[in-house]
Amino acid sequence: MTQTPPLLWEPDKDFRRKAHLTRYLKWLEAEKGHYFDNYDSLYQWSVTRIEDFWESLWEYFEIISHSPYKQVLSSREMPGCKWFEGSTLNYAEHIFREANEEFPAILFHSETVAPLEISWAELRSQVASMRHFLIGEGVKKGDCVAAYMPNIPEATIAFLAACSIGAIWSSCSPDFGVNSVVDRFSQIKPKVLFTVDGYQYNGKPYDRLAEVGSLCDALPDLQRTVLIPYLDPKADAGGLKSPIYWNDSFRGDAPELAFDPLPFDHPIWVLYSSGTTGIPKAITHSHGGVLLEHLKYLAFHNDVHRGEKFFWFSTTGWMMWNFLQASLLMGATAVIYDGSPGYPNLNALWKFADDIGMHHFGTSAPYLVACMKKELEPGKKFKLEALRSLGSTGAPLPPDAFRWIYDSVKKDLWLCSMAGGTDVCTAFVGGNPYEGVYEGEIQCRALGCALDAWDESGKPVVNDLGEMVITQPMPSMPIYFWGDENMKRYKSSYFEMYPGVWRHGDWIRLTDRGSLVIFGRSDATLNRQGVRIGTAEIYRGVNKVTEIKDSLIVNLELPGGKHYMPLFVVMQEGQELSEEIVTRLKKTLKAEYTPRHVPDEVILAPDIPYTISGKKLEAPVKKILLGMPVGKAANPDSMKNPGSLDFFIEFAKNM
Repeated sequence: MTQTPPLLWEPDKDFRRKAHLTRYLKWLEAEKGHYFDNYDSLYQWSVTRIEDFWESLWEYFEIISHSPYKQVLSSREMPGCKWFEGSTLNYAEHIFREANEEFPAILFHSETVAPLEISWAELRSQVASMRHFLIGEGVKKGDCVAAYMPNIPEATIAFLAACSIGAIWSSCSPDFGVNSVVDRFSQIKPKVLFTVDGYQYNGKPYDRLAEVGSLCDALPDLQRTVLIPYLDPKADAGGLKSPIYWNDSFRGDAPELAFDPLPFDHPIWVLYSSGTTGIPKAITHSHGGVLLEHLKYLAFHNDVHRGEKFFWFSTTGWMMWNFLQASLLMGATAVIYDGSPGYPNLNALWKFADDIGMHHFGTSAPYLVACMKKELEPGKKFKLEALRSLGSTGAPLPPDAFRWIYDSVKKDLWLCSMAGGTDVCTAFVGGNPYEGVYEGEIQCRALGCALDAWDESGKPVVNDLGEMVITQPMPSMPIYFWGDENMKRYKSSYFEMYPGVWRHGDWIRLTDRGSLVIFGRSDATLNRQGVRIGTAEIYRGVNKVTEIKDSLIVNLELPGGKHYMPLFVVMQEGQELSEEIVTRLKKTLKAEYTPRHVPDEVILAPDIPYTISGKKLEAPVKKILLGMPVGKAANPDSMKNPGSLDFFIEFAKNM
């Protein structure tokens, strides 16, 4: 038994009564004769009777299929099993069945654009027109359509149009470097590219026309470039390959919006691994797989209702952008934002949430930690009356941030900390409207996700550190990696350590209460004298030292059995790394955790390297410090701040 942390929030009877999960439980009892009196019993059924569970979702959500399926699941073998063979459906069709006149479909805001509503009728009309254009350009089922765009309504419109045809979508944010985008898009050979001329971030304009021209030149199969003059209304598209302006693509009266029926496992989009080394893996998902998964998660684990405003801060290069589109499946209003979360200050998104009456606020753990360190008090500055859930992902959320949320944001707030990834475009673990929120813990394993923590011998462990594994198939697991002959990279990515069992690459602790704590990537785990330490534990301790803005920890295994564990820190503006701060930091780590958590050295760094999607580059920094050439250790084009590597390259030379 582990000590139970403080309980920070509990759902009241009314919250439970209104939850989608309650409606589903009543349906299961009435229609299937299954009675479950708590979440755990429902969860156990969902991961042992997986065919019955996923078939129940098919019926409960009334999936529109244009042909019947032969069986729910061909086998439980991973990878390679087939779901709902014979069925034909379309993800976009399920979005537009929620169209209504009562609530807007999209609410858009940016650094330069005041909140703008787009009705369902407007969305339908524009998607129909874009579908008509794409078909006119020869785009058909199985062709790829790519976007180099910020998080703006045009991205959603283009995606839904491509989706309606059965064309395969892929997108990158315009802050990606050209080589990084080429590494991604050259794998899938898009026929049409949607792009902007530039964007604004943190109050500064960034012209990207030259980069777009270079990107077009590097994609020989590209037949048409659609330009949105986003930064400059007079942007010149002349230097692009077969260009047309977005507004000019709407030619005449388009037919009514239609949806092509597609096999359950037809590709819907290609997402990419962070690409810190080598060519990014082109992770391909299916229409049916993500449809069922997104309906399940948005309904039962986020509890998103019709007409509610659902927001997640994301760029088009992160899987949370795709997840955000799924809010439309629930008849919710998808709230999208383009710009810096810190412009003009860190209160910007909280003000936005208050101004529009946001119901579900999704963001990253680092953003919440940054707000905490700046000692913001959004709950005092803004009313946030409509806000009922706060989502966090991207990194483990430290216990201090849990407390800050309930002290400084809102006491009556459901904190839905979640973790999953690009690999499945959803969360394996996350929110539970039936259970309480305990400090530092994710509430539950998601329904249908047979997740365990395994020790080094492959045995399940509870209340102890273990590898996160998935022992049964899920519909939203990738159907393949694009261009991956014989599924070689796919198998090596997930099934190399435990044949037939998905190893995700995270250290977790599963408690005897069904909650979880994630300790960081297992490939960046610190091994100190044979004891495994998750990097998140170090960062939790560092977060208690408010003078430190950011940090990165690695452990180097050196010849002769020696170890060297440096902690690199970036200081808050106006602060210096003093001996007093170093001493206090070490005492904190030793007191909060163990002597093994204390770094051998605390080193001032100008910046911490991150991927564009916001993940610290612990493993690549470790490789650089061990002498690996930077070109093999990291891909600068996939980074938010590639110049930050220069410090570590120099540091390695002087070690």
